Formats: sequence, C-alpha cells, structure tokens
Amino acid sequence: MHKAILETADIGRCDRFAIAQGVAGTQLMETAGKAVADAIRTRWAARSTLILCGPGNNGGDGYVVARHLAQHGWPVTVASLVDPRQLKGDALWAFRSWAGETGSADAVDAGGFALIVDAMFGAGLTRGLSGAAAECVRQANVADAERVAIDLPSGLAGDLEPLDGPVFQADLSVTFHRCKPAHILQAGRDVCGEVVCADIGIPGGGQKQVRPLAFENSPLLWRDLLPSTGANTHKHLKGRLAVFSGPAGSTGAARLAAMTGLRAGAGLVTVLSPTSAMAENAGQLTAIMLREVIDRPSSAMSDLRAGAAVLGPAYGTGPSTRDHVLDALTGASPLVLDADALSSFEHHAEDLFSALRSDDVMTPHAGEFRRLFPDLLDGSRNKIEAVRSAADIAGCVVLLKGPDTVIAAPGEIPIVNLHAAPALATAGSGDVLAGLIAGLRVQGMTAFDASCAATWLHGDAGLRLGQGLVAEDLPNGIADSLARQERARRQAAALERIAKPL
Repeated sequence: MHKAILETADIGRCDRFAIAQGVAGTQLMETAGKAVADAIRTRWAARSTLILCGPGNNGGDGYVVARHLAQHGWPVTVASLVDPRQLKGDALWAFRSWAGETGSADAVDAGGFALIVDAMFGAGLTRGLSGAAAECVRQANVADAERVAIDLPSGLAGDLEPLDGPVFQADLSVTFHRCKPAHILQAGRDVCGEVVCADIGIPGGGQKQVRPLAFENSPLLWRDLLPSTGANTHKHLKGRLAVFSGPAGSTGAARLAAMTGLRAGAGLVTVLSPTSAMAENAGQLTAIMLREVIDRPSSAMSDLRAGAAVLGPAYGTGPSTRDHVLDALTGASPLVLDADALSSFEHHAEDLFSALRSDDVMTPHAGEFRRLFPDLLDGSRNKIEAVRSAADIAGCVVLLKGPDTVIAAPGEIPIVNLHAAPALATAGSGDVLAGLIAGLRVQGMTAFDASCAATWLHGDAGLRLGQGLVAEDLPNGIADSLARQERARRQAAALERIAKPL
C-alpha cells in the first residue's frame, strides 16, 4: 500500500469516521497510548520517566502511556499543564485510568529524568508555546535525557505553518494512522527524530473520506512502469536522447547528464555542442555521439528525432539562454530543464510558463525555485503545497530538489522522496538527475512517473555509494539500482504466477 501523507484536518476526519463506525474514542486512545509505550520499551530499558500532559487528547494519550509503562515496572512521574480533574471526554477517562499521582508541570524539574515524554499538544497546535508549556519544553531540550513526542513535538504545527516559541526536540515521535507534513518534510523531521506511524484501528473506509496531500516515493509506485528489454529490442527502439552542452570550459555537466541517460537505457544519446566546445567534448566522449549546433535548438532536436532533451546544466545564463529555451519549447521533444535554463528566467518567468507543455519537467533547487516562484515557499504552509502550486502555475512537472524532494504535476497527487543521501550534495549530482529523468522519458515513461522513479533511483545510488562519492560515480550506481529494481520486478511476477491457481 502506498504511504499517504495527510493534512492534520484530514487525520481528524479519519478519527471521526472511525467513531461513527462504532470504534469508541477511548479505544482509539488506549491503542495509541499502548503503541507509544511499546515503541519506548522496544528502544530503551526501564528508566526514570517524566510524562508531560496537556489539556486535550494528546494529554489523554500521555496518561495511557504512563499506565502501560508503570505496569511494566517503569518509574513514572506525570506532570500536567492543567488541573486534570477539569479534563473532558476521552482525556478525562484516560486520567481516571491512571492510578498514580499527577503533579503540576509548573513544579517539575525536567532535568532529573532519563526519559521525557511530550504529551502536551501534538499536531493540533495553532499558536506558539508560552507560559508553563514553553518552560517545560526549554527544560526538556537541555536535559540529559531521551525525548519522545506523542503524535508530534509540541510547538510544531502538523502542516508546518510557522509558529513562534520553542519546539520540543524529540529523539522519537510516535504518530497514528498516517504521517503529516511535519513528520515528512525536512523542516519538521529535524525536530521529530525517528518517526513511527502506528495503526490504531481506524477502519479502511476512513482513508476514502480524504484525499492525500501527498504520497511517499516508493518503487511500488513506478517499478512496473520502468523500461524493460526483450529479445528483439535494439537501440532505435530504446529512444533517442539529446543533451545540450555549455560553452568551452563548461561541458562536463552535459556529459554527466548524457552518460546517465545512456546508463538509464536510452538507445542513442547525443551531446549537442556549440562550435567552441566541440574539441573539448570530442576528447571525452566514446559511446555518446556528438553533434555541432549551428542552428536553432529545435532544429537540432528535430534532426535527431530526439524523444527528450536536457537543457540547462552549465549552459550559461542570460538572454541567449532564454531564447534557446523558448525555441526548444517550440519543438516536438519534451524537455528536462535544469540549472541555467531556469535561472535565466528570473524576472521573466511568465515567458517560460506560457511556453511550457505538460510533458516538460523543471528540476530546480530551492534557489532556482525562488527565482521563478518568489512568493510560493514563504507564502505556502509547507513545501508540498508550494510545489503543487508551482506545477499548476507552470503547467508542467516541477521537481524541487532537496533531502525531501517534492514532485508535483497538474492533476497528480504530489510525491515526497525521502530515499536520499547527504552524499548527493556534490557538484554534478543535479546534472545526473536531469539525465536520468530524460533517459527514462525517451523509453516511454511519462514525465511524472520518470521524475518519481529517477529521484528514488538517484537517492538509492547515493545511499549505496556512500560518503565520498563524486558525480562521476553516480551513472554506474544508477545502473546498479535499476538492475536491482528489474530483479525485484521479475521476482514479484514469478511469485504472482506461483500464487495463481492452476
């Protein structure tokens, strides 16, 4: 099953659906609290534990956690932000089920405990922490203790709206049913620590009540769509890819993209080079073809009958690049636009958007994204919302690179890629990604599917190669990752055949 990411309000709708279907709210709370206690017990031996409980259901979960830990011999202290006798509904039930004492959060010293559980507010918070809650968080964050958040660290909004005040710095966050944007996107992951998503018994129909904000990227989304080769396959059936080279002294990026497209399975790959860079490129290319561009980019692509083209890596910025991009967009070949092809349209973004087609792909990093969409990242609740809006504005696939790459296209549910490696933060890595997307495109994958697959495979190669990789290592690593996915696909098909009745 694909991992859906839900907005905070939609998680609430799923909870209400479960209750309407006959699942008691106290049962959901009991299951949630036990899941948190189990997650704690599987990671740490019994130790002095402080549980900070808030005024709502997050606090109710905390009382259930306290009861389960105490039943297993853990020394537990509970401190509440409010008089727990004033709690209502399921939270009051949970407090009454806790047999131990409950102190005041005002009087507790968080520094005296080996483990601190944040059960204060969770994802429903709409304003920054203040007063006793803020002081509890400040103490907890400097304590020499492991820190666990129930649902979400207090002070962090579930949909990542900016809040003032301190945020609980968790080593482990245990959430329920589905993850929220704050669990997934880097701005929230930095304070969530390890994230565990527990099943608390919401009926399957609950998911049908909401539309996911996004899905986590996974081979299950696109593995069966990857290009495959048969006995009668030849190079002309595997697609033709064109990559535009920058001027002399700036040609390496195009060659990286071209080699990756070849490793991805494209049958014929050609570097389209300006006259000034022909000798430089010729001395570095073997299996990749080389052609001089002396006319318009659209004519060069047409002459090659290219199934896709990469334009932008180390191409140079300025009016001439804008002209070349706009001309290329008049041709039949879909484009993967990266780097200079995007930066050149700062203050001219509308010219680009009016020319883009639905099967084109833009692959900006955050700086390039801001040049094209200056208000979206700061004016949106989170990165997913910003990229989805950008795709709607541009009318094409937008892939915003980062440790939490987001891929969006008009009419598609966005995809968030977490399968990535810090080692990919190296010169040329983005050029490789652009070539990989285009290499998959020429073999028949859609722009959106190719972008999702390429992002995961790119991250997989980075994870396997590890620290110390350079961009030149990635094409071979990607070929290995593709081979692994092909083996997994064949194994799944074989198991499916075995499972079918005779």
